[in-house]
Amino acid sequence: MEIPNYGEIQFGAVLFDLNGTLGESGRVTEEVKHLLERLAGKYTVVVLSSDTFGTLEEEFKGLPVRIERVSSGAEKARIAEGYKPYVAVGNGNNDVAMLEGAELAFCVVGPEGAAVDALLASDIVVKDVKDALTMLLDERKLVATLRG
Repeated sequence: MEIPNYGEIQFGAVLFDLNGTLGESGRVTEEVKHLLERLAGKYTVVVLSSDTFGTLEEEFKGLPVRIERVSSGAEKARIAEGYKPYVAVGNGNNDVAMLEGAELAFCVVGPEGAAVDALLASDIVVKDVKDALTMLLDERKLVATLRG
């Protein structure tokens, strides 16, 4: 996609953090799951998580998303490299390297907050992951936000 006075963005995958980004306390709402399903019709959707709450497989069972269990931000970034070019969506310190390596990075400042370094590594800041998902589903919203 070409964004006036910003540049061209190309990607085939969208990578998400789970806790604090897609969900809260390891749980993802049905509305977010529906949006992920729609997004998976356009891109490869990947959830990278250390699965702090033990809900990773359960929350995404039956959804057309890939799940990757990680133990650190460095491992998250290493796995993300295999999906280049990608969009990243995160909120924590362990998401920073993944956000920095992305073609386009979203920071979600939700109920669990966001790390300052994650915020600084992002191109777009949203208050809810649904905002990022709808922007990715309707790229005109990305253009409206990013154009110079």
